[in-house]
Amino acid sequence: MARFVFPVSNIDELKENYDLIVIGSGAAGMTAAIQAQELGLKVAIFEKLATLGGNSNRASTGMNATETMTQLSHQVIDNQASFYEDIWQGGGKTNNKELLKYFVTHSESAINWLEKHNILLTDLTSTGGMSQKRAHRPNNKSAVGSYMVKELQKQLLDKHIPLFSETKAMQIVKKDGIVTSLKIYNNKIGEKTIKTKTILIASGGFSQNKSMLKNYAPELLPLKTTNHPGATGDGLNLAVAAGGGLVDMDKIQVHPTTQQDTDHVYLIGEGVRGEGAISVNQAGQRFVNEMTTRDKVTMAIDNLHENGATLILDQGVRQAFPAIDFYQSIGLVMAANSLSELAKKAHLDSENLTATVVKWNANQISGKDSEFGRKTGMDRGMNLSPYYAIHIKPAIHYTMGGIKINNLTEVLSDTGEKISGLYAAGEVTGGLHGDNRMGGNSIAETIIFGRQAGVQAAKYIFNY
Repeated sequence: MARFVFPVSNIDELKENYDLIVIGSGAAGMTAAIQAQELGLKVAIFEKLATLGGNSNRASTGMNATETMTQLSHQVIDNQASFYEDIWQGGGKTNNKELLKYFVTHSESAINWLEKHNILLTDLTSTGGMSQKRAHRPNNKSAVGSYMVKELQKQLLDKHIPLFSETKAMQIVKKDGIVTSLKIYNNKIGEKTIKTKTILIASGGFSQNKSMLKNYAPELLPLKTTNHPGATGDGLNLAVAAGGGLVDMDKIQVHPTTQQDTDHVYLIGEGVRGEGAISVNQAGQRFVNEMTTRDKVTMAIDNLHENGATLILDQGVRQAFPAIDFYQSIGLVMAANSLSELAKKAHLDSENLTATVVKWNANQISGKDSEFGRKTGMDRGMNLSPYYAIHIKPAIHYTMGGIKINNLTEVLSDTGEKISGLYAAGEVTGGLHGDNRMGGNSIAETIIFGRQAGVQAAKYIFNY
């Protein structure tokens, strides 16, 4: 099989001007670049790191969408009103309604757009807080993020869209309140100013920025993070310097299921629970509805005061969520042929764990969780040996706050005035998710608002 060639351009090929400059090589930035180029714009992407894809690479479970053909093929009957309500409730009813409405009403078309570009998400799984299966993923059940990033990169190559890595955006330049150029820095050419009519900031969040965390959520400083090293909030600073406002900056999501027993922090995808895993304490007993929202699961784990909790699953769950193969290959998973043997390895109460699984299986058969009211992620019981355990602890995962935008992805000032020619999309923005982001909505956001940014940049330039 031919080796995949990453779409990195030689900095010597840099032009003096572009119609649209995209800052960041994650899914939002690539989607916007592709959409804009298809509408006739000359586009370039700048990425400060040598590695590409940002946090999009790390998305594991799926992309939420509603009223799709994939749902119908899996006999899931869904609607936009239910999707909206789940997100609204999960976000503590603090979501920006304008952004949320646009998000919900454009999720199906985002799936269709991906399909048109041969990016196929034809399987479904569940995420916490969702009343229906909405997390779309590849047919082989692999991680959605790495699959989508690679496929979008193929589009960049096919369309000859330049992507300049190790090139940092330094300053957005305006004249008479209108974007005119971007100052960049690359080690080979030094600092250079590139003329442009529009700029999209798609550079991700700030979970790796200790200074920002200290300012907005100092109580989270002791926690580790699942984020890649480049998630330092550079795009937020660029936007503020250009007159943009920030919203919801103190709203930072802690993911309940990460593995931290090695030198690295590994996200244990929500799809593990979505496919049937349960969480237990050291006594071997369930303590929470595993499929409630992330903030509630995190709180339940913290309240144990037991240095985390343990996910329990069987071979059936493993087969339904193949990422577990990777988790096991790097030593994050304990395995045993019986629950009593597994309990011993995981330092859990053996008798209680066995009783817990027996009760869980009865709940699964009846379709009713008599203990915690779980309603999703109950497609299978836990009867297929071997059995597995993963020790999990909460970690910083996502910054819900960011640049203030409207549903056109236009960057707004603190007072709501738009900055002509400046757009933002993806995790770098704030308002959509409210107090708590629902699993599966981050990748959806990148495609939905990435497309919108590309469309609006084209509209702006054609009317320029």
